Amino acid sequence: MTTLDTRTNAIEITGLRKLFGTNEVLRGIDFHVGPGEVVCVIGPSGSGKSTLLRCVNLLEEPSAGTIRVAGADVTDSEVDIDAVRRRIGMVFQSFNLFPHLTALGNVMIAQRKVLKRDKAEAEKIARENLERVGLADKVGSYPAQLSGGQQQRVAIARALAMGPQVMLFDEPTSALDPELVGDVLGVMRGLAEAGMTMLVVTHEMSFAREVADRVVFMDGGVVVEEGPPQQVIADPAHERTRAFLSRVLDPAAARIGEGE
Repeated sequence: MTTLDTRTNAIEITGLRKLFGTNEVLRGIDFHVGPGEVVCVIGPSGSGKSTLLRCVNLLEEPSAGTIRVAGADVTDSEVDIDAVRRRIGMVFQSFNLFPHLTALGNVMIAQRKVLKRDKAEAEKIARENLERVGLADKVGSYPAQLSGGQQQRVAIARALAMGPQVMLFDEPTSALDPELVGDVLGVMRGLAEAGMTMLVVTHEMSFAREVADRVVFMDGGVVVEEGPPQQVIADPAHERTRAFLSRVLDPAAARIGEGE
């Protein structure tokens, strides 16, 4: 598979707008994600974060603007969107696992149907990625036999098994009980350390602060502020960012990292 050109951005978004009827959810978004970079998008509910993510792989069709992923213009009417989507792994809030398939089967199925890998190769890659997310001992378990955190880790393994160049995460821990969040974030930290390009919509401020190269704060369908986490989270420049953080962080937590 072709690797990302390190001279170009992995994701380049220019002038992105999205309307649902007369409701303009995205109002001219411009930002990028570099190869190997982790960018966390934060902001209040309804700010357009998830819509932005869904536009990147055309689960939602942009109303205006351009999006380039791994050098391909996904908004070009002539683009082979299926080929582009094979470069993009996406993990949703809900796990979307097939209940009648084991963890192994869930990680194999897209490899077999989309990438046309033979059974032996698909199984080998599935086992490797289940081990990567800490579930080597759960290959024969069905989703109903797994915790929410384990199901989400199967979903991550399924995305990784396709060999993506970019990973998109849409609030991957929001449906989990608090005690299950850590294992999923731990897997994501490992991916970041391994150099995976990641665009993450999250409410987990500690993860954004510790793992992100850059944080993008969105509100009202626009990018209000972006920069390193020690700037955006610890010392935000805009009142809208400060007001949001005051609601999701206690004062002591908001100051973590200021002296580092």
